[in-house]
Amino acid sequence: MVSSRVNFRMFASLMHANLHTGSLLTEQRKGDETMKKLSIAAIGLAALSMAAPAMAADMAVKAPPPAPVVPIYNWTGFYIGANGGWGQSHGCVDFVTIAGTVAGGCADRSGGLAGGQIGYRWQTNQFVLGLEAQGDWAEIKNTRISLLDPLVSTTGKIDGIGLFTAQLGWAWNASLFYVKGGAAVTRNRFDIFNNVTGVGLASAGHTRWGGALGVGWEYGFTPNWSIGVEYDHLWMGRDNSTFVGVVTPGGFTLTGSGVSQDVDMVTLRVNYRFGGYGAPVAARY
Repeated sequence: MVSSRVNFRMFASLMHANLHTGSLLTEQRKGDETMKKLSIAAIGLAALSMAAPAMAADMAVKAPPPAPVVPIYNWTGFYIGANGGWGQSHGCVDFVTIAGTVAGGCADRSGGLAGGQIGYRWQTNQFVLGLEAQGDWAEIKNTRISLLDPLVSTTGKIDGIGLFTAQLGWAWNASLFYVKGGAAVTRNRFDIFNNVTGVGLASAGHTRWGGALGVGWEYGFTPNWSIGVEYDHLWMGRDNSTFVGVVTPGGFTLTGSGVSQDVDMVTLRVNYRFGGYGAPVAARY
């Protein structure tokens, strides 16, 4: 009996030792697996951190938005417009008598202008070339007492002006500065009358041709409409008229007269151009 109990206790002790040993082995295996998993996770994180900059470098960079396209004003095209302003004429009169030519005096006369213009312009780069025809009604006149005979007065009048000119301009987008030159034509009337009775003694109406030179500035405030200001000087030379048997109250017999004149004009202008902005021009780099 005693021997059996001893054997049982030894068997129980062995079993308990085996169970304890197995438990330790199991815990060690679990620890090894946990360390293995932590090592794999650490290696993965390291790989991701090393690959991130390369992936970012390979990503496409978003391009900046394109610069806005600014429309460029183009002066090319046909245009039509109106003008109005002021004009002044400086004229000198000579009378032709039986005894010879006698100075009748010089005078300035001024008045209003109103009319229109039509033309065509062609722009290349900043240069603008053009042709224009302009016509104006005028009321430029003056009456003065003659130096030859104080009982006689003369009236000189310009009632029409025409210009046919070429233009050369320089454009800064919608701003245009130009010079012009060409032919000028005026419609003139010259009257001699008696100061005492008011009766006309002689009259001559004629058209005379001369030269014109001008300068102007114009600004396009819309694609088709522009406003501007212009100055013109007209050289009209000398024009002669013939009278038949005109006797002044002072007893002078007039056989003719000669009138020389220059004209200055300042006008405000408004034009409508057929067309609009030119094709937009984008900057190239």
